[in-house]
Amino acid sequence: MAGRQPPLPVAPELADGDIAQAQEAAWIEVIRKMEEVYSDLIQYEIELEEKNTALEEAQRFITSVLSSVSDILVVCDSKGRIQQVNLAFLRLTDMAEIDLIGQPIDALLAAGAGPVSHWLEAASGEDREIRFVHGSTGTTDPVALTCATLLDHRGLPAGTVLTGRPVGELRRAYEALKQAQAQLVQQEKMASLGRLIAGVAHELNNPISFIVGNVHVLTKYRERLEAYLGVIHQGVDETEREALRRSLRIDTLMADLPALIAGTQEGAQRVADIVKSLKRLSFSQSGAAQPVNLAEIAENAVQWVIKGRKAPPVPHLELPEILLVPGHAGQLHQVMVNLMENALDAVEGQGNDARITVSGRFTSGTVVVEITDSGPGIATENLGKVFDPFFTTKPVGQGTGLGLWISYGIVRDHGGELSAENVASGGARFRLTLPGFS
Repeated sequence: MAGRQPPLPVAPELADGDIAQAQEAAWIEVIRKMEEVYSDLIQYEIELEEKNTALEEAQRFITSVLSSVSDILVVCDSKGRIQQVNLAFLRLTDMAEIDLIGQPIDALLAAGAGPVSHWLEAASGEDREIRFVHGSTGTTDPVALTCATLLDHRGLPAGTVLTGRPVGELRRAYEALKQAQAQLVQQEKMASLGRLIAGVAHELNNPISFIVGNVHVLTKYRERLEAYLGVIHQGVDETEREALRRSLRIDTLMADLPALIAGTQEGAQRVADIVKSLKRLSFSQSGAAQPVNLAEIAENAVQWVIKGRKAPPVPHLELPEILLVPGHAGQLHQVMVNLMENALDAVEGQGNDARITVSGRFTSGTVVVEITDSGPGIATENLGKVFDPFFTTKPVGQGTGLGLWISYGIVRDHGGELSAENVASGGARFRLTLPGFS
């Protein structure tokens, strides 16, 4: 038989007062614990509400940022379904957000764009120009779109992110910028043409004045010859004819005619040469580059620039007879005129101390022409800016800041370089380097 269990110990009996006191203490402990739990719950609720408020503010902030971004943004899940879009995309497609969320992104791509999944596999991160479906017109303007992989918190692919910007507006802005630039360049060319015309006017003045004077003398001679020949044709006697010959100084007239005619021809030829030079000085870039004598262009530019100014210093020329380069004579003439104008501006007010030297040389297949002035030089902080568009140290109304910029572009298009430096003895030096003919 199994052994019998010993009897359990019997707790001593408590008095009624002790039992009531114990029960009261237990209830007090329960109430205290409940208050602690309730206090913790309230604190947790407050913290939760604060976190929810922070999350809502963060969500509103993110939504506001996404809405203000001008670039379009589309977020898709791993199956290519739209999860989120920004306001720019809604405006682009003219659709409501409720109609886009959950839709396959491939369904919104215009024909020929191809699935986004294939795009990612082919070239992730590369820009592509595509069109989206538009709610009313059918297709949108072209969009320069970038497609990237969306990663989750573990760094694994979780979808795709499409970002981009309509290129139609950018193209229109670019075209407007090109037109504005072309207008500014044309204005500078017209300014250069004005300086050229001033020099040409002085250059043409002497031969034209000489021709006009000779024509006036020839007119007088014609009248005297007509009077003399009229008397001869009337059959007057020899004595009267000789007297008229002496009074009209026919012999002196005939002796003066060859020199008068030769001088008129020389003046006309000089005018013809100037006109021929002007025809060669075309600012257009049409046609292939031709062999150009840069030494002759530099000399002509110097002469025409100084003749357009009052009492300028006479530049000292150290140029060989021939410096052949391939290029366009008119454009290179414009460069030389701009450089000479800057040099003359730099020495303005120096009087007899003003010095400008134009030198040139051919070395190692390269033609170098340098224009050095005795002016104040170029400030160190401006040496890197002299060829920037619109940069000028001249007072308002005396310079556009485009001359050196255009000259720099012309020289660059000719395969050469244009640089500026200060001279140790004072003044500035502009160096034009071009590939030459050996």
